[in-house]
Order: sequence, then structure tokens, then C-alpha cells
Amino acid sequence: MSRRSRYPEQLRRDAVELVNSSDRPLRQIARELGVNHETLRSWVTAAKQAADVGSAEDPAVADEVQRLRNRVAELQKEKEILRKAAAYSAREMDR
Repeated sequence: MSRRSRYPEQLRRDAVELVNSSDRPLRQIARELGVNHETLRSWVTAAKQAADVGSAEDPAVADEVQRLRNRVAELQKEKEILRKAAAYSAREMDR
């Protein structure tokens, strides 16, 4: 469960835009805004990921992408288990 951020969304967007458009170091910008530099770094990273996925336009798309990634990971685990089981069965039949 996510808790409500202590920073308004508009501040986050403006800070990310400032980092992306400025040639000043992230730490300096964070200090000027009164925000921890790691917090600002996480906002910038999240904004980049959102832009990559396209979730800035449609959160439903981001949710679907995440669901599909989880499903792919689950299927890869299942495939690995089946591969190991097949190898084990093949060894047992050779005995």
C-alpha cells in the first residue's frame, strides 16, 4: 500500500523537468529545492521509466505491461521447472 507523498505532484513534475533541462548537478538542484538528492533521483528515474512505458499518457497501459511482465516471469519459472523435470526423467529412464 503506498502512502501519500509529502511532496505535491506538481513539485515532482517541475523538479524532474528542471533536472532534465538544466546542466547543474542533481545534488545542487535538490539542495535548492529542499529535497533529498536520492528522493529527486528516484523521481527522475520513475519519470524516465514512465516515459519508456508510455504510462504518463495512460496508467492502464503501465498496469497491463507490469501484469504481462509478471506473467512472463512466472512462465519462465515454470519452463525451467519442467526442463529440470524432463532432464531428471531422462536420467532415470537410462538406469
